[in-house]
Amino acid sequence: MSPAPAPTPARRAVSPPDHRIEAVIGHDIDTLWAYRDRGILDEPQAHLVDRHRELVKTQTGVTFYLGLLNRLSSGEFDVDDALFTRIGRTVDQLEDATDARDAAARKVLAALESIEAAAAASAPNAKPLAADDHAALLAISGGAKLYEHLLTGRMSVTAASGTRIPHAKLQRLEDAGLVVRDTDHPVHAGQPVSLTDAGRIALLAARRTPTTQVPKVLARSGTSSSTPAQRR
Repeated sequence: MSPAPAPTPARRAVSPPDHRIEAVIGHDIDTLWAYRDRGILDEPQAHLVDRHRELVKTQTGVTFYLGLLNRLSSGEFDVDDALFTRIGRTVDQLEDATDARDAAARKVLAALESIEAAAAASAPNAKPLAADDHAALLAISGGAKLYEHLLTGRMSVTAASGTRIPHAKLQRLEDAGLVVRDTDHPVHAGQPVSLTDAGRIALLAARRTPTTQVPKVLARSGTSSSTPAQRR
């Protein structure tokens, strides 16, 4: 059998730190990539985006080899020594790709925590958030819109995650200067709601638990420290 083709990097992919990156800088990932290409980010932000691009590239590799392994074990191929050899090689490639992905993730988190620390330090007297306010800001940080029901006239915020936030809560957050609506859009079509600088700082201050470890969703458990040569 011919060797598997090398994975082709995609433009970008969803990664666990995306919402944290968007919350601290105030732009979605696609916008940040575009700003990086145009050279309008400051040095720490540009460094973070570069590390994020590396993470996306390595995640693409993990996805490719995981898909190949699933195909090899699907029953499509004859079960023989050649299949065992190819499965073993693919497992080695998947583990190497995962190691590269985890290393890239640690670099993203290190760059991200540096920016978060700087943002929190710029407002040391930020008021602590109530639990429900924190949940609302966290949901809004991932994208949200205010809608008015055409029949009932009732308004509520729907976040990209599916979370619904009462209009009264939105008004309180607006009054506190933590969120802002884009009133150029009609409410019946959906008014984008986003965090203000104060809202991002308050959200960061509420979750300041620095760690340099890879999130559980990225980390592997029970993996062997053996080398590829030892595994096969």
